[in-house]
Amino acid sequence: MARHTRKITQLTGLFIASLLALPVPAYELEIHGSNTIGAALAPMLVTGYLKEKTTGAVSAKGTGQENEQILAARVNNRLTDVLVAAHGSSTGFKALAAGQADIWASSRPVKPSEVEQFRARADLTTLESEHVIAIDGLAVLVHPSNPVSQMSIGTLGKIFSGQIRNWSELGGPDRPINLYARDDRSGTWDTFKSLVLGKQYTLDGNARRYESNDQLSDDVSLDPAGIGFSGLASVRNSKVLAISEGNAPALKPNQLTVASEDYPLSRRLFMYTPGDRMPPLAAGLIDFALGQKGQALVAESGFISQNPIAVKPEFDNSTPESFRRLTGNYQRLTVNFRFSEGRTRLDNKALRDLQRVQHYLEQHGRTADDLLLIGFADTQSHELRAQMISELRALSVRMALDKTGVRDVAYTGYGQYMPVGGAGSPRNGRVEVWIQTPRH
Repeated sequence: MARHTRKITQLTGLFIASLLALPVPAYELEIHGSNTIGAALAPMLVTGYLKEKTTGAVSAKGTGQENEQILAARVNNRLTDVLVAAHGSSTGFKALAAGQADIWASSRPVKPSEVEQFRARADLTTLESEHVIAIDGLAVLVHPSNPVSQMSIGTLGKIFSGQIRNWSELGGPDRPINLYARDDRSGTWDTFKSLVLGKQYTLDGNARRYESNDQLSDDVSLDPAGIGFSGLASVRNSKVLAISEGNAPALKPNQLTVASEDYPLSRRLFMYTPGDRMPPLAAGLIDFALGQKGQALVAESGFISQNPIAVKPEFDNSTPESFRRLTGNYQRLTVNFRFSEGRTRLDNKALRDLQRVQHYLEQHGRTADDLLLIGFADTQSHELRAQMISELRALSVRMALDKTGVRDVAYTGYGQYMPVGGAGSPRNGRVEVWIQTPRH
């Protein structure tokens, strides 16, 4: 009997020791990843969410580590603290995979290799796991005195790979070009590498690398020979260039061009969660971020909100007269419907944008009769084929809106005309949303 007692005591001791060895969560919620999101936007969203749950103050302090913040408040007489660690998008995935993060903040889409690595726990590509919290545009920055005002993505690639080394080659002064780039852990860098450098170019080894968007922008604004890139919220005192892709017109990043993702260097900012296995605090924060109050904070932070607004676009000389007539009595909503697979399957952002369009109509006292959907296609082998594809896209959005109660919206297709990207760009395949100009 004594032997059994000693054995049970030993097992109990081992069990307690194993419990003590488990990592104890230091914070109620941890958000790891993108500096673009974590520098200001994520803390603003956390603060806004906590303010809704408490009548007290929300405090903010550092951890002693650069690019980390702790937001805290008393909720139901209990301290609720949230860590935001902003060391780059790739670090966020690693933290989520290791169980150290509840939310992964990323300024790039999840990579296929990361999807596979995480698949046993959740599918990070589903609506339950992938949350577009804001739209950003990669701003290409130069010194305010630089006379260059626009360039193509191809020219950008040659500059940052060192093939173009002097501003005089671009119509500027005879001055060597100094390169400023984000570091390898940054989602901003991943986006620039994918959209600009691709497989054709490699970043010049003389480029200065930065963990912080703000610091990079500040340094470019002090260097007449400098050129760099950052998130749209970090333009600060630098000058922003208009960017073109293929034969499409050059566009500057602004409310409409970035929100609609027509701007060639526009990108989505994400929060990823492990499906429905996230704690209630994380789920509540995601719902807040995606809602109207959260999106208002997105706009306040300098990024582009997904809450639709109506604007009158400025057409350039390339806009066909038939399109001017078609939209003459309309304004454009700052939302485009885009597709994930094939030609008619809406992506995760589009599925949420359906609700946003519905809410816009309710808030402004408008109806489905005020809307017009215009579909577009990429260049096809035959003009008639492109027309058919563009109409099918618009019809698929119409049918999806029907399910939200926004019924029988007028629609049309505009074929392969008015591309916003180069030939083959998925951004060309889109459905724009137009709304009749109110009569006063």
